[in-house]
Formats: sequence, structure tokens, C-alpha cells
Amino acid sequence: MKQLFRHGDTKEFYKTVGKKDAAIFNGVQLHPYYSTYALARDAEWTSRLFVLDMKEVDEEGIGTFIDIKHKSPAPVGSEVRFIATLKSVIYNEIICTITAKVGMRLIATIETGQKILNEEELESLKRVANSG
Repeated sequence: MKQLFRHGDTKEFYKTVGKKDAAIFNGVQLHPYYSTYALARDAEWTSRLFVLDMKEVDEEGIGTFIDIKHKSPAPVGSEVRFIATLKSVIYNEIICTITAKVGMRLIATIETGQKILNEEELESLKRVANSG
């Protein structure tokens, strides 16, 4: 794992909310706003931008947690700006805080964790997952 970043460094990602990002359960759309689960997916991608730069060829990132405070709706068609700020790197775990905004309006505050693991560690996880 490459140590390229310091506390406070940022990465940004922009997402236009599409119809598939709305809350849809059992084929029924509940409302035309960004769902919390789509927000979680895109927040994790934003923090993964650090992982992509930090991982070695034989490594990969795996999520360890996500904590979302969904504060305001983002209608389909709106552009959401995600800003991930590196909070810490402890051994091989990257922790980011993320804000999601439409214009100046705060949509969500998020914290994510991702570990960078080598191929051997990933294989070990696969064996554990397949054993039970």
C-alpha cells in the first residue's frame, strides 16, 4: 500500500441523480428522490478514489463500514457533489468523512472505512466466507 495522502486531503465525485437512484422496493418507486442506499454506494465510491491511488497491483480495497446521516432530499436530475476528506490511515484502513451537497444545500454527512488487502488476505476472506 502506498502512503500518498495526509489527513485533510480530499477527493471529489459528482453524480447526477437518475431514476434508478430513487427509492424503489419490489419494483415500486416510493418517491423521486435519491435513496439512502444509492447515496451509500456513491459515497463509498468517493472514498474508494483514495484506495485506487493507494493500492498496489496485487491489492484491493474492501469496505469495513459506512455511517450515513441523510439530512435533505436530492430530486432525480439534481447534481450531487461528494467531497471525501481523509480522516486517518491506520495500518491498512482508510477512514474518510464525506459531505454530499446539491449546490450549497447539505444532503448528507457520511463516514466510511475501507481496508486495503493483498491477494493472500482476500483469498483468506473468501475461504472464510465459503466455509459457513
